[in-house]
Amino acid sequence: MDGVLVDTGSFHFRAWRRFLRERGRDLREREFEESFGMKSVDILRQALGELPPDELRRLALRKEAYYREEAAGHIQPLPGVRAILESLRQAGFRQALASSAPFMNITLILESVGISHYFDARVSGDEVAAGKPNPEIFLEAARRLGVLPARCVVIEDALAGVSAAKAAGMRCVAVTNTNPAEKLEKADLVVDSLEELSAQILEKMLDGP
Repeated sequence: MDGVLVDTGSFHFRAWRRFLRERGRDLREREFEESFGMKSVDILRQALGELPPDELRRLALRKEAYYREEAAGHIQPLPGVRAILESLRQAGFRQALASSAPFMNITLILESVGISHYFDARVSGDEVAAGKPNPEIFLEAARRLGVLPARCVVIEDALAGVSAAKAAGMRCVAVTNTNPAEKLEKADLVVDSLEELSAQILEKMLDGP
């Protein structure tokens, strides 16, 4: 979702920086890019060390509240989003949203952009035990769609997301909205925009070796 459907990286970066500065720690942009796509509790463990689970959840909720403050009223779909969602729908693809974000963020974004109706399933980071690069979230999305992992294509922008897709046994398209192409080389296909994709391209990926 973040970085693929909508450009929310700057909102997350400001929210994380605001949150961590309250705790006497700054956040460099490179650190943020490397952790983008991971669950907030996993990022918190990296930044603050191991904490009790209840404390991690409380801090994650605070950071996400900051994010929604930053993002509210400013969310726009990235180029090609509506076109590819409609193209895939018309071609008979079942579509799932698998995001490390909590449900409140997913609801905010989908309602703001008006694309909820395209998704046959949604999986939030709240619903899985292990976040990306663990493949659990993508495997759960496939289960809810009733589709074998080998018949799935994941569209990602984050390094952790690409790793999770490949670990799930799925094909992966990486879009360079957050990371440069050379960092996304594990993906089966790298594009600079969703405008470069079509249902036909994804069908060929699934039918290939």
